[in-house]
Amino acid sequence: MEESSDETTISATEYAATAAAAAAAAQPSATSPSRDVVKLPTELQNSILVAYRSVGIGTFGVIMRFAGMPLEKIALFMNSSQVTGKNQFGQSIKLTFQNGLLSPYRVVGPASLVAWFMQYSVMGLAFQFFDHALSKAFGVAPVYYGDELMEPPPPPPSNKNHDKHDATYQIKSIIKTILAPILAGSLESTVANRAEVQRYYGPTKLATIESHLQWKNAAAKFCGPAFLPNAMRNVIMCNTSFIITPITYKMYFPQEEKSQGSLFWFGMGMNFVGNAVAITQQALWGRALDYASYTDTTTAVAATTTTTNAAGSSSSSIGGQQPPQQLVARNISYSQVIKSSLQKDGIAAFFTVPKWASRILMNAPVQGSLPWFYNNVLPLGEESVLGVVRTLYGDDHGKKNNCTIS
Repeated sequence: MEESSDETTISATEYAATAAAAAAAAQPSATSPSRDVVKLPTELQNSILVAYRSVGIGTFGVIMRFAGMPLEKIALFMNSSQVTGKNQFGQSIKLTFQNGLLSPYRVVGPASLVAWFMQYSVMGLAFQFFDHALSKAFGVAPVYYGDELMEPPPPPPSNKNHDKHDATYQIKSIIKTILAPILAGSLESTVANRAEVQRYYGPTKLATIESHLQWKNAAAKFCGPAFLPNAMRNVIMCNTSFIITPITYKMYFPQEEKSQGSLFWFGMGMNFVGNAVAITQQALWGRALDYASYTDTTTAVAATTTTTNAAGSSSSSIGGQQPPQQLVARNISYSQVIKSSLQKDGIAAFFTVPKWASRILMNAPVQGSLPWFYNNVLPLGEESVLGVVRTLYGDDHGKKNNCTIS
């Protein structure tokens, strides 16, 4: 009995010590202000995190896209009608560097840098906004993010009484999952398509073409030529980066193999798959732009002939000269673009291994590493950002309270 009494006494003592330590830890420290944590309103905290992630993605996108400009120009030429026949990759490289090794960077102006930042920041901001807004509207969970990807997948529901509820929830979740990347990808193209077209044509040529196009409305002119395939491509890649990659990684990747490194390479692999589909829209975008702008020599030849006849000169006097070429702009007919492309090059007009490879070379460094950067790198700075906001919010809140008291 004495042993039991001693054990009881020791346990009570340990319990008292533990309680005292917990109470001391709960008290704010005068020498350590970080312990006095200011609780931010939920909406404010969510807004700060969305803004932080968007700025981070935008900065990441600018750096990676500028560094990869030669790869982008190669991919643009590969997926246009300017290269045909054999050795298309070699033709694209020649066109890319025809004005020097630095020529791909010369088409990048301040507008492109801003557009890149807006493109990626808007993509991140838009997806987070639409994902959270639609999740709240439908009463479903948002897509997995950050440390959630490293956790085991949720167990399947076992209660048969909730089958109807689970089916309704799944339908709402699927609708939300479909709508979020469509809205985000379309908004991204609204911001970025015009700058992409400018890098494809060049500023002077784009201005000439746009002055002759018959725009249906101001919105179409703002979005720029070939907006539809550009938006479809971005919807596909948004799905790949923010929906398919995190969901498949969390649900189906072996739990014991999950790590930052495996997520990086898994994202790269999923990017290859996404680009196999997106390349068809990239090719349609390039061919649509070529359709919108073509060189017509008919008018120029007629004008030259009329002039020479009026001057009484023989046609042989200009026989060795090339007539001047005239740039003609026309509105895009996607049915005509697809029909003429298939007649000329078959399925290779929209998909070949070299086209796919060039698109991956351009896209994989930034888009393939985006899920890793978004889910593993950005979360590292979230607490620091929130700490700064808490400090500012606490100071401002304290000043307001002091004013009220005085």
